[in-house]
Amino acid sequence: MSKIPRSPRDTVRGIVYIPRMLEKIRLHAAGELPADYQENLGGGFDGRACAFLGVPYEEWVARVKQGGSDEEIADWAFRRGHQPNEEQIEIWNAFMEKRGWRDVAGERLVMRKGESGFASRDDIMTFFDYIDADEGR
Repeated sequence: MSKIPRSPRDTVRGIVYIPRMLEKIRLHAAGELPADYQENLGGGFDGRACAFLGVPYEEWVARVKQGGSDEEIADWAFRRGHQPNEEQIEIWNAFMEKRGWRDVAGERLVMRKGESGFASRDDIMTFFDYIDADEGR
């Protein structure tokens, strides 16, 4: 049975999106990630998260498969790659939370909203809004 991953707004160690990526990895490994989520594993926001923390996606997958909490895996990533400071986390979170709002991704957001029947939803202003709406949150 397929399961929808958690919201991109969820945080670990104060950083948005990372828990969603970890859950997508776990669900995929268990054969429970919906097929339409599998085509972009390691790309999109996953790829941005990997670049932000300096850990390749394949290493995240291997580490998640070893088990552990989100906090343990985030701490591993900080040791393996980059430990962002408070300001870097604030900038990352603001960028991710606002992606699609008055930026170069805006046209893609409008397209995705139209494809999903949300064209008239003015409350969906960012990709985080879109993801949550699309997943019924």
